[in-house]
Amino acid sequence: MPVCPIVHLNGSFLPLGEAHISPLDRGFLFAHAAYEVTAVYGGRFVDMDGHVARLERTLAGIDIPNPLDAAGWAALHTELIVRNNLSEGLVYLEVTAGAYDARDFAGPETFSPTVFAYADAKALIGAAARDGIKAVFLNDTRWKRRDMKTTQLLSQALAYRAAKQQGAETAFMVEDGFVTEAASANAWIVTKAGDIITRDLSPAILPGITRAGVMALRGKGGFSITERAFTPDEAANAAEVFTTSAGAMVSPVTHIDGRAIAGGTPGPVTRKIQRLYYEAMGADIPAAAPWTLEQA
Repeated sequence: MPVCPIVHLNGSFLPLGEAHISPLDRGFLFAHAAYEVTAVYGGRFVDMDGHVARLERTLAGIDIPNPLDAAGWAALHTELIVRNNLSEGLVYLEVTAGAYDARDFAGPETFSPTVFAYADAKALIGAAARDGIKAVFLNDTRWKRRDMKTTQLLSQALAYRAAKQQGAETAFMVEDGFVTEAASANAWIVTKAGDIITRDLSPAILPGITRAGVMALRGKGGFSITERAFTPDEAANAAEVFTTSAGAMVSPVTHIDGRAIAGGTPGPVTRKIQRLYYEAMGADIPAAAPWTLEQA
C-alpha cells in the first residue's frame, strides 16, 4: 500500500519525510499508544463514528488524554484525505502517551499525547474479497485486554509471519480451546444449519467496528447472529468462514490449516453479507463486486 505524501503530526500537515517523532516517545518505548484504521470509499469515511468512539474508549483505558473531540477527529481525517486527493483507501491514526526527558515506566502524572496520521491509497474491494483467503490455527499469546485497540501488536505480527510461512494469509488465534479472533480481524463461522456465529464481546477480543456494521445488517438481511465462542473444530467443519475488519472488510476464508472449507469457495451467506455491507458504504455492486450477485 503506497503511503500518501502528506501526513499529520501534532497539528501540522507536512511531507512524510519531514515527520519526526522523538525516540523517547512512549509509543516507541512501551507501546503506550492507541490506534485506529478507518476506511475511505468514494471520498467518504466508513463507520467514522464507531472508530472515534472506540478511540475515545481506548485512550481513557490506557490513561492518555484525548486531544480532540469527535468533530476534531473528523476534521483531521477529512483534511488529510483532501490534501492527498484520496478517494479510496485507509487512514491510519495513532495517539501515543508522548515524549518527555526520561524513560520512566510510570511517567508523568498527565501525558502530552503525540498524534500521527497518514493515508494509504488502496482498493478496498479486490481479489481477496472475491476469491477468499487461507488461514491457520495458532495459539493466542496476546495480552488480556484485547478489547482496547493499542499498538501492542507483536503477537499479531508474528502470527502473520507464521501464517505466511505456512502458505496462508492470516491466522485464527486459539485460547483455552476456543477461537478468539483472527490475527487482526473478527472471526465468523456459518454452521451447516445456516447459523451465523461470532464470538461475544469481552476483553478477549476487539469490538470491531466492521463487526458492528455487519451486526446492524441483520434486519435488512433477514438473518440472525449468535454471539458465542466457537472451537477450532467448529471452524474447520463449518459451511462458511469469514473475517471482518476495516482494512479487508468482509473476507471469505476458504481454507484452514490446508483444509478446504465447504469446497474451498466463498459461500452464499458470506456473499450476501458482503453485498449488503458494500451497499451500505455506497458501492456500485455490479461494477465493484459483481461476484456478490452470482448467488443472490
